[in-house]
Amino acid sequence: MLRGSGLRYDLRRVDGYSVYPELDFDIPIGEGKMGTVGDCWDRNNVRVQECHQSIRIIEQCLNQLMGDYKRTRDYDPQAVVPKKIRPKAMDFYARAESAKGELGFFFRTDGKSDIPVRCKARSCCFHNLSVISEISRGAMLADLVAIIGSIDVVMGKWIGDFL
Repeated sequence: MLRGSGLRYDLRRVDGYSVYPELDFDIPIGEGKMGTVGDCWDRNNVRVQECHQSIRIIEQCLNQLMGDYKRTRDYDPQAVVPKKIRPKAMDFYARAESAKGELGFFFRTDGKSDIPVRCKARSCCFHNLSVISEISRGAMLADLVAIIGSIDVVMGKWIGDFL
């Protein structure tokens, strides 16, 4: 939604987590080529361009993994990962770029158990859905199908509770 509206913001570049700083990829944005910046066409066009960038990222990762595999054929990544993690007492929020925007997880741990006291997932779909009144202002009712489709909302359990 944000990039479709013309803002070049991507958590993989902003936070520089995982291997993303080592990868070469572009951040496509809506440019208003077929109408207004941030309209349905821009949002869908950015989604298509993001698919091309994902393929570019995957190809780079595969090339790197194959190079690593050839150098260390007997490497077992599970051997270096602890079997049980018991974090100290704290609140922790982790966020990452997902297909529809920022995906975040909040954890609260008590330091006594390996099971969090609180775990909350924050999907971007609810926030993307909340802008429908703004982006559909002045549109015809039939246009809502394209508008909601361009947001690509996954309703999940929330819509089931509503019905």
